Amino acid sequence: MVNLPHDLFSVEQTREMDRIITEQHNVPAATLMARAGTAALALIKCRWPQAKRLLILCGIGNNGGDGFELAQQARAEGYHVVVIQVGKAPISAESSTARDAFLSAGSHIQDFKDALPSADIIIDALLGTGINRKVSGELSAIITAVNKVTHTPILSLDIPSGLHADTGIAQGSAIKATITISFLGLNQGLFLNEGSYYSGTICFDPLQISATILGSFTPIIRRINLTDNAALLAPRKRSGHKGLYGHLLVIGGDHGMSGAARMAAEAAARVGAGLTSIATRVEHSHFVNLTRPELMCYGVENTDDLSPLIKRANALTVGTGLGQTAWAECLFQVAIESQLPMVIDADALNILSRNPHHCDNWILTPHPGEAARLLGCTPADIQADRFKAAEDLQKRYGGTIVLKGATTLINNGEVPTRLSTWGNPGMASGGMGDVLTGVIGGLLAQGFSLMNAACVGVTLHGMAADKAAEQDGERGMLAMDLMPHLRHLANRLY
Repeated sequence: MVNLPHDLFSVEQTREMDRIITEQHNVPAATLMARAGTAALALIKCRWPQAKRLLILCGIGNNGGDGFELAQQARAEGYHVVVIQVGKAPISAESSTARDAFLSAGSHIQDFKDALPSADIIIDALLGTGINRKVSGELSAIITAVNKVTHTPILSLDIPSGLHADTGIAQGSAIKATITISFLGLNQGLFLNEGSYYSGTICFDPLQISATILGSFTPIIRRINLTDNAALLAPRKRSGHKGLYGHLLVIGGDHGMSGAARMAAEAAARVGAGLTSIATRVEHSHFVNLTRPELMCYGVENTDDLSPLIKRANALTVGTGLGQTAWAECLFQVAIESQLPMVIDADALNILSRNPHHCDNWILTPHPGEAARLLGCTPADIQADRFKAAEDLQKRYGGTIVLKGATTLINNGEVPTRLSTWGNPGMASGGMGDVLTGVIGGLLAQGFSLMNAACVGVTLHGMAADKAAEQDGERGMLAMDLMPHLRHLANRLY
């Protein structure tokens, strides 16, 4: 095994990878299949050294061939191996060869009979990455039977069967793996949507293909690299002063929503913005900073009130608690005319959806519902293909898109799209998006590029939530619980 790569690929790309390795680098498919079996057996020995009985579920494609190779090698090393094969269509040539080798050694194959025989480990080699329709019939029945086994670890080869390798969505039903071992190239579906839930711990083996060859393939998505982020948060010079670290103006906080702007502003300050101001309703300007007097607050009623504040700022955030009144639309229009780098979130996104505008100097941070309004579709459409949704948003609105969710995607129109794997379900509470907006805005004010501000901001935000969950649990986590962790990580990430 090697460290998990950051590069992720589509099904089409991994198939092309297989073809090029086979045809141009003269590594036969059967050799790769044998190496996959060897890698899986090595993982079993490492993770479950006491295991003796293996139940291997094989399909009719090359994923099943990996399973037959594992079965043959495990049996030769003294494991008690039971193989069940599912599927009636013609078996692939490589899988057929591996199955015949297993049978020629005196072994036999069983059919699925509603119940699974007992085993120390269940190995899932049923479907692989090729599935693109709902699982049904015998395959659905055996997946259901596997998922009902509560005390036996499950190892999936390449990807949990039933999980769409591009979207990360279960196709009716999918194996809930304990560990998934992926080969050659990580499929993006392992990390998108439900992918991480079904995949369990993800391991990777390059099957003895050199890093030079694997590195020649351009990924479609790249997981955010913590090391790259850390370099952007290097220690400050002793001679630094607040003027060097930017001035962020937070625009928002309509009646009843002053807290949203307040949270965004403190988050910006906690990640190092030199100055942070809030432009909000006049009624809020006298109290919104009572518990955080370092924030400067201004009451604005019209464009004449807002324009001087914008002139003093280096970056803006627009939308946290902004509302959708005439006041909100007026402030939004003045902000986007400023041409300053800015973060557009929440109500500002809803205003934008009604009056689409393209800009190269902003970051949009929609959740699936806001993204659906921006693209004129449904949230289900967004979740069905989050990668495409992020691409479509960027093409239509420009700048950098931060499509929030269990796996946040960041797209600025260039390849690859970035993906964050930090964060947890405790973040499903009001105000979390406001904090993220402030974090990204605070980094923009400090001179970070749009893409770097988005990637570092999403990383800090997700990691802070993970620290808060580690400290006190996920349930009941509030947005303000992230503040001390944001400060700590912004100074310790490097």
